[in-house]
Amino acid sequence: MAGNSKTAGSCRPVLFGLLTILAGGRALFGGADARAAVGNAVPFVLWFNFLAGFAYVGAGAGLFFRRSWAVRLSIGILVATILVMIAFGVHLLIGGAYEMRTVAAMSLRTVIWGAIVGAAIRVPDDFGPALTAEHPRSLFQSEEEGKTK
Repeated sequence: MAGNSKTAGSCRPVLFGLLTILAGGRALFGGADARAAVGNAVPFVLWFNFLAGFAYVGAGAGLFFRRSWAVRLSIGILVATILVMIAFGVHLLIGGAYEMRTVAAMSLRTVIWGAIVGAAIRVPDDFGPALTAEHPRSLFQSEEEGKTK
């Protein structure tokens, strides 16, 4: 059962990343109709989300293979998302144009990555490296760094 939840849990960021790349790529590189459909998209948010989609795929793959770096990458994605959300808030406060769906999308991304990070650092869990008496180590150490002699 743990294998199934591990697969499902790590597939979510990969799927979310692929959808993010597709949507962002269409908005950034699509034709005039695609660009018009995004309305008052905030360029730095749009570029962040598009590029972050690649990190989502990498984090999901790393979580699937239980790599400790994937936990750190997931935390980095969450922190970066929060920082972009704050910058977006400043953009709103100074009267910048935006779409309400951007508020919803950034809020959703923050919640999703908060949940992924929460699942990835929980011990024991289906994402992060398991801690055992034989191999005590931090979730932030690699397999080799945590082995005892």
